[in-house]
Amino acid sequence: MYKAPSKEVTDTRLDHVFFVLGGAAAVWLAFLLVGESFQLGWGQVWFYVVFWAFLAYLLLPRLHRILTTIYVPGYFIGRARTSDGLLGDPVNVALLGTEPQIHAIMRAAGWTKADDVTLGSSRRIISSTIFKRSYPEAPVSPLHLFDRQQDFAYQQEVDSNPGKRHHVRFWRCPEGWMLPGGHKVDWLAAGTYDRSVGLSLFTLQITHKIEQNTDVERDHIVRTVTAAEPAVSVHVIEDFSTGYHSRNGGGDSISTDGDLPIIDARQVPVPADQPTAQTDSRDRRPAPTMMGAALVVVRAVAALSLAVTLLTSSGELADITLGDAPADPQSTTAAVTFVAIIVLVFGLGEVFLAWRIFLGSNAARVIAMALSSVSIIVQAIDASTGATSITLEAGLAGLATDILVLLALSSQRARVYAKRQRVPAVPPTLTTRRA
Repeated sequence: MYKAPSKEVTDTRLDHVFFVLGGAAAVWLAFLLVGESFQLGWGQVWFYVVFWAFLAYLLLPRLHRILTTIYVPGYFIGRARTSDGLLGDPVNVALLGTEPQIHAIMRAAGWTKADDVTLGSSRRIISSTIFKRSYPEAPVSPLHLFDRQQDFAYQQEVDSNPGKRHHVRFWRCPEGWMLPGGHKVDWLAAGTYDRSVGLSLFTLQITHKIEQNTDVERDHIVRTVTAAEPAVSVHVIEDFSTGYHSRNGGGDSISTDGDLPIIDARQVPVPADQPTAQTDSRDRRPAPTMMGAALVVVRAVAALSLAVTLLTSSGELADITLGDAPADPQSTTAAVTFVAIIVLVFGLGEVFLAWRIFLGSNAARVIAMALSSVSIIVQAIDASTGATSITLEAGLAGLATDILVLLALSSQRARVYAKRQRVPAVPPTLTTRRA
């Protein structure tokens, strides 16, 4: 008997379609931008900065994400992933204990909790790095494990320079999950040392470059924690993972002996004023969601502006439309007004849609992606048949907005945030497998 696909399966397939379509549309936009660069000449430096930003932060990450979905294993292999799906830093520390106990041992060891990545914190770390000003709580870029970014991170700044720092990211393990070999742990962590700032080898993004020998940072974490808290004990799993350790997501070489220390903090007393609420990164509104909502607002503003123009100029448009034709001016004015009202309603609907996306509505996210997809496909058909020509002066801004909406809202972080209530406790692709 035929069984209809579940709503969850249908949503996943639809997300895959939007994801791939966003990648194809980004490639098309890149070709259009290259074509415009020949028209503008070499004097327009701003245009090449925009093109680099598009290439480094949108096109290459999406292409990497599509390819890594195919060839990178979906189960745990001892590596975190970047937002682009590339293999990131090695997971080199495991922990036992509650979240308050983890916070207690890290603070006692002299580590500072890193700020979340926001517009304000991003702006501050850029200025602090350029002018070499101290920023002890500087944010760290998101890495993913268990299909979500780190729950929190800690760091130690070196020489009051945010470009150099010890840092470690923490992920809470899913309920009932075990390490390969059957070891039960509550947390996994990835610790590395940032030695400088440079360009990613794979995406051309500005990023921190890490020290190659990640074991030095792993041992530094264990040493500082055990020295500060006598109640902590450590057990080491030797030769836990040695495969897939060549380069991280930024292209930096990494090496390790594969040992995995398990820090047991279950006997550590927790201060009475320590918050007990659990941190879950899926509850934090990600940048792609906010960006997608903002771009939908931009689209709404464009529609509302057009509606106002039509309403205030309907008489003049009627005269232009009529010319020498024997048409009724009142009928033409009424038609223009009707179109303006439709555009006005659409613009107001887009404002509501943007608000719902910002709040985390998955339905609103899907509707916005569908509208962008239809618009992109229609413009692609018109361009391929020669009906329209997309240039910087005509059509490129609107097309770019639709493509950016699709890229932002089809990203993994936006998808996980919109579906966070439906994410299973133990992702099926992360079932422990023995080597």
